[in-house]
Amino acid sequence: MLSSLIANSAMMTTATASPDMSHFLSSEYPQSSAAEALFHVIPVPLEKSVSYGSGTALGPEAILNASYQLESFDGISCPGEHGIHTTAAIDCSGDMPTCLGNIHAACTPVYKADRIPVLLGGEHSLSLAPVQALLDLRQDFGVVQLDAHADLRDTYEQSPDSHACVMRRIHELGVPIFQIGVRNLCLEEVDYRATHKVPYLDARELYQQGIPGTVLPEDFPKNIYLTFDIDGFDSSLMPATGTPEPGGLDWWQALALCENVAKNRRILGLDVVELAPRDEFHACSYTAAKLAYALMGIAARH
Repeated sequence: MLSSLIANSAMMTTATASPDMSHFLSSEYPQSSAAEALFHVIPVPLEKSVSYGSGTALGPEAILNASYQLESFDGISCPGEHGIHTTAAIDCSGDMPTCLGNIHAACTPVYKADRIPVLLGGEHSLSLAPVQALLDLRQDFGVVQLDAHADLRDTYEQSPDSHACVMRRIHELGVPIFQIGVRNLCLEEVDYRATHKVPYLDARELYQQGIPGTVLPEDFPKNIYLTFDIDGFDSSLMPATGTPEPGGLDWWQALALCENVAKNRRILGLDVVELAPRDEFHACSYTAAKLAYALMGIAARH
């Protein structure tokens, strides 16, 4: 009898030791229906063109798992109260055009329902698809990029679809862009910025002068898509990424910048990309999850 009770107790312990981490912040909120949720979390395990460290395909799952440890209160509000619906991971097994098409197809109904897609990457190349999907529906928006790199190359390692080219591809669509936190770029990108008058607030300027009262130019579109490459963080805070860079943003600076750009603007969609999780740096996965939730809060409040 005693052995039976011990066995049953062990079974119960095993059952409760495996929480459901299939949807974002499952510890605090049940999965909302697609119709009810403001935020549609879309995992995108894309890894096609990484050029230094690998592992971005594992990023979305790591973020979902880490989100289980988050609190519902983000320090200001409870964005989860607006509903969070997590979709199945995007199929990224095909070539890059096929993958981007799959992402596009997942984002389109979210935009049409006037909801906010929150893409979890995955390499930065994925951002082209949600921007193109939004552009197919409306043209009154710009893209705000927080990143260590400009990503304005025409090609990189013989590929125009590289993560190092994604903002060039977006800008070529005619979408205004604003770059924040960049601190590593090549001469081709310097020339492209100058030729096309791409506005930016680089890391050196932030270090020397701090955050200005208003980050975005007055004439920048009032609707924005926000893309946050986590190598925008300083490498001491975020070593678990393919291309870590020193001299980057700290946590509070990054959130202050995002709050600033959201003033008097509406965030239509957002992504958090380029996490390459490492077992020894599980804090990085948690930071990426907390960032995604903080950006949901900023989007909801503005």
